[in-house]
Amino acid sequence: MSEEVKETSETPEATGQAEQPSKAEKQPKGEKSAKGEKGGKGGKGDKVDKGDKGGKKDKKAEPEEKQVFPVPRLKTKYQQVVVGQLKEALGTPNRMAIPRLQKIVCNMGVGRARDNKRILESVSKELGQITGQKPVITKARGSEAGFKIRTGDPIGCKVTLRGNRMWEFLDRLITIAIPRIKDFRGLSMKAFDGNGNYSMGLSEQLVFPEIHPDKVEFQQGMNITFVISGGNDDDSRELLRFMGMPLQRAGE
Repeated sequence: MSEEVKETSETPEATGQAEQPSKAEKQPKGEKSAKGEKGGKGGKGDKVDKGDKGGKKDKKAEPEEKQVFPVPRLKTKYQQVVVGQLKEALGTPNRMAIPRLQKIVCNMGVGRARDNKRILESVSKELGQITGQKPVITKARGSEAGFKIRTGDPIGCKVTLRGNRMWEFLDRLITIAIPRIKDFRGLSMKAFDGNGNYSMGLSEQLVFPEIHPDKVEFQQGMNITFVISGGNDDDSRELLRFMGMPLQRAGE
């Protein structure tokens, strides 16, 4: 009799505890599918299939089209016209012996920059607009007590042009800038250095159309040097003349 009493006491009804619902009763399957529609784990099916990734690889595999820039007009003239004219004028059949333009150096010496640094910043910006290339700030190599300059002080800026930028700058210089010089009577023939290089000067930067006169704060000139291969002044003179440089004639 005692064992029967223990069994009856351990029944849920005797203890007063209700049976816990099973997993199926806690959350019906229909509710799980509803969660998947709201963006649960079931929402992963909306992502792009792996097969679509193959399309991205195909796009990367396609070669990109390179941007083609036009050849400068003056460079084409040199290759097609000037080379033949120089062969006849110099009597040189070898094309490699003909003088050619290697680089152009534009230099601005700004001595006033020691008192006002804003002058050098303004002039350097304008030189970049003229040449299409960022200038390099030049610094003093030695100290000069008379000019109040110490070693390392910024005193100017310069730009070295090569390649297509060199030809484009020379074209704008010959066709636009030089004709705008006041009281122009031709470039001097005595400005060669004995090694075939030619230098010229401009009193102001306003001759270039890239500079707006109303926005110029400080008037500044510049030196332009043409570095020419060959090492002969006479050959370099013929090259510049055939390129269209308005050099003075002998006796002028």
